[in-house]
Amino acid sequence: MGRIESLTIASVLTFCSAASVQAQAPAQAVNPVRVGLIAPLTGGSADFGNSVRLGAELAVKEINEAGGYLGRPFELVIRNDKAVPDEGRKVAENLVLEEKVDFTLGYCNTGVAMKSLDVFQTHKHLLMVPCAQGTAVTTKYPAAQSYIFRLAPPDVINAQFLVGEIVERRRLGKVAIFADTTGYGEGGVADTTAELAKRGLKPLSVTRFPLGITSLTEEMRVARYAGADALVVYTVGPEQAAAAKSRHELGWKVPFFAPWPLSFRSVLEQAGADALEGTMMAQTIIQDTANERRASFLARYFKHSNEKRIGSLMAAAQTYDAMHLMLFAMFQAQGTGPGRIDGDTLKQALENKERTYRGVITTYESPFSRNDHDAFSANMVWLGAWKRGEVVFHYADDVKRSSVFRRKE
Repeated sequence: MGRIESLTIASVLTFCSAASVQAQAPAQAVNPVRVGLIAPLTGGSADFGNSVRLGAELAVKEINEAGGYLGRPFELVIRNDKAVPDEGRKVAENLVLEEKVDFTLGYCNTGVAMKSLDVFQTHKHLLMVPCAQGTAVTTKYPAAQSYIFRLAPPDVINAQFLVGEIVERRRLGKVAIFADTTGYGEGGVADTTAELAKRGLKPLSVTRFPLGITSLTEEMRVARYAGADALVVYTVGPEQAAAAKSRHELGWKVPFFAPWPLSFRSVLEQAGADALEGTMMAQTIIQDTANERRASFLARYFKHSNEKRIGSLMAAAQTYDAMHLMLFAMFQAQGTGPGRIDGDTLKQALENKERTYRGVITTYESPFSRNDHDAFSANMVWLGAWKRGEVVFHYADDVKRSSVFRRKE
């Protein structure tokens, strides 16, 4: 923490120093940059929703300590979508139409995001999605016309990564898919099935279940007797715990794969370390100190949050990076008018980013373009695994490479 040059805030200070003259303008100094933040702060998705909130708060704290944007401090306007689609739309309309925030970061649950996207698109209000990974979030509208950007890997990449691990690296082909009945689960089934089809395979079985289910033991027993040699589970935290416990109760050692919700703190709390041991998931960041920027972020995050264990490291780090990227876009857009912030201006700046941002997840050179609003490519995903109650790199070679950032291809 003593090496300020390693912190992301150093980049912010550079911008603020360059803008020091403009920052003296009284009209700008009294008007905060109001940032909408939408996340599930209560309920079964609260672990990654509150990680989003804490990551955003830490970024805003740093930005304001460095002088804000042209002397204007950032102000978070936080709304709880409760992981309920109708509530997600309601708070989107509140932020865009009533609060008139300058831009919004939001959504962890794909189904909630999908219900609300047209609010942002219709009103040309820029939405940066730091969590929700459903492929449809950034494909509902053509990127060239879209005001929806994402700083998280889409599930089409997660499916490509996981199926590649299962089929190509492990030579397994009898894949049983378990997925919830939300938009997230539906998208996961579609993406995983498509990736299997590319390799001439079909799922051995597809089991759907509603949120709130506490046991999948009988469903897994059926998959076991059918001869499944790999499981892919698409759902959120509590149901990931239920799936892991059910597999453990059966004493079934079949490889268990999942997207990032398997890594949540709540999964460990509800399933226990023994049930999770050896289960694997796609990750963009894993907690270690091999990389200086990552170590610095973790130290300051724990100090800010007073947490002993992060609800979701990916959610916190991706939101933190997203907030700083938005600041970069705002400074780049200065030439369009004194302190101007609107959807078209921010869209143009993000699609034509001129300065490199050294973030926590990676170094962002050109994360977006006119035809691509997803900041991640397949090479940026790691295989994580639960081992003795901690999420670690599954492969020893990845531990050795973790100090080097993987950049978008």
